[in-house]
Amino acid sequence: MTGANPIQVQKYLSGVDYPAGRDDLVAAAQRNGADEETLEQLRGIPDRQYEGPSGVSKELGGS
Repeated sequence: MTGANPIQVQKYLSGVDYPAGRDDLVAAAQRNGADEETLEQLRGIPDRQYEGPSGVSKELGGS
């Protein structure tokens, strides 16, 4: 995984109600027009509940 741009990823995840699972995050990103690379990166994170955007960014290799 090359690491997603955390700012762009959070734009794609706008409107997510946390805590949210991986499938919820992928679905939100699809609704918000995420590119295929970002969707693949989200599909690759562990399937667990994420408490907020920072947890998602950390899993993707951001801060």
